[in-house]
Amino acid sequence: MPMRRARGFTLIEILAVVALIALAVTLVAVSVGDGLTGAKVRAASRDLAAALRYTRGQAIVKREQKTLSVDVDGRRYRAADRSWVELPKDMDIKLFTARSELEEEGVGRIRFFPDGASTGGHIDLIRGEAVWRVDVNWLTGEIRIIEDDSP
Repeated sequence: MPMRRARGFTLIEILAVVALIALAVTLVAVSVGDGLTGAKVRAASRDLAAALRYTRGQAIVKREQKTLSVDVDGRRYRAADRSWVELPKDMDIKLFTARSELEEEGVGRIRFFPDGASTGGHIDLIRGEAVWRVDVNWLTGEIRIIEDDSP
C-alpha cells in the first residue's frame, strides 16, 4: 500500500504570507496616521477661520475696528473680545500681515474695519507635512481656507 503525501503549506510559504500581511497592516497604519494629521490641521484651520469671521462680524455690527491677535511663539490666537485659543503642541502657526499690525516679536494681528475690509494677510497652520493657509483678503475681508502642499 503506497503512502499518501501529506498536503499542506511549508514553513516558508506561511512566513511569506505573514510578512505580506505585516506589510499591508503597516501601510494602512501609516496612511491612517497621515489622514489624522491632516484632519487635525483642517479642524484647527476651520476654527481659526470661524474666529476671523466672528471678528469681522463684530467690526461690522459694532461699527468699530476689531482685531484678531496671533501669538506665534505661544502657538495661540484670540478673536475680538474672546479668550486665547491654544493650538495643539505639535502644531505650528505662522502669521503674514501688514508691518503696522506687528505688536512685538512673534505677536501680530489682522484688523477688520467697520465696512468689512481688513489689513489682509494669511495665517498658516502647520503639523508635520500638512499645511493649511487661512487667507484674509484686504479689500473685501473675505476669509478662505487653502490647503498648501509645502510647509
